[in-house]
Amino acid sequence: MLLALVEAQREFGLEPMILSVGEPGIEAKAIEKEADRLGLPLKTWRMKPGLNRDETLRICRWADDWGAALVHSHGYKFNILLGLFGRFKKEIPFVATLHGYVHAPLFTRMWVYEKLDRLFLRRMSAVVVVGEAMRKELPRALRYSEKVAVIRNGLKVESVLQKAKDPIPGEVDAFILGHDRVILGVGRLSSEKQFAKLILSFEELRQRFPSAGLVIAGDGYLRDSLEQHISGRALDKHVLLAGYCPNIPAIMARSNILAISSATEGLPITLLEAMALRLPVVSTSVGEIPEVLENGANGVLITNVEEELVDAMENALADSNAARERSERASKKLARELSALAMAEQYSVVYERALAS
Repeated sequence: MLLALVEAQREFGLEPMILSVGEPGIEAKAIEKEADRLGLPLKTWRMKPGLNRDETLRICRWADDWGAALVHSHGYKFNILLGLFGRFKKEIPFVATLHGYVHAPLFTRMWVYEKLDRLFLRRMSAVVVVGEAMRKELPRALRYSEKVAVIRNGLKVESVLQKAKDPIPGEVDAFILGHDRVILGVGRLSSEKQFAKLILSFEELRQRFPSAGLVIAGDGYLRDSLEQHISGRALDKHVLLAGYCPNIPAIMARSNILAISSATEGLPITLLEAMALRLPVVSTSVGEIPEVLENGANGVLITNVEEELVDAMENALADSNAARERSERASKKLARELSALAMAEQYSVVYERALAS
């Protein structure tokens, strides 16, 4: 979403700069590689994690020297760091986009971070949520404030269609070729994505489609746990944890269903990419997804993974005509309402208001 926004902003004549922060020792993050490939302006920054006051002040000095007129954050970490330590030579508007919370367990570190993020959102010049349903994530006093705007994520469809033609990692390609029908899950290997439940549902689905395969593209702290989960059910030959994959659209082009099993989402770019490629979608009814899928007209929606996902995937595979019709409607909605240019236009309005205030 960020890269699509920056591309569109440059077409409008703006001069955006991407600041990508990572931990020391990381050579290049995925977003940095893709930004380089697209020729987008990029500044990489390496710093120790946590509440790093000194590095935050250095970032502020760099932004001053570069000539930043406005700061736009896309993550809770930067919201908190600038909320605590941000100091600029002149007053600079600060816009934050909220993509969603994981609703961490009480008193964990992530729970504290989410609390701090909500606190500092009150101080922003403007807050953007990626769907109307996400207003409830905001502090009550802020939910219907004039500072809040709803802007759905947008996609540069042409780029996705081009990426879909590119090669994919050899291991993933061989796995897909070895299976008749392929279910695709995409996302960080973390608890809110509920990939363990997706694997259990897929195991049951194989009773109807024994030659089916499941690819999960993404990395994260639950990888070891999921690997044990797969081995314990003797699914090693049928479920592939593909790790980070730089070209998800190319994998989508070789898949039969995108399965979104998340307990919480905002508006995932993965969903928009699937819509662009007319890939049938089965998803939990969370965040902005029901609105984009028009309550089931453009994809299959479920409310309970354990009770509904198996049947939903089975029906999508068995009734290809109905799945195709839903995907066609989804593609038209994407082109009509969810383009990168439309997103950039709406952000320009937010920026102008923030600068004026």
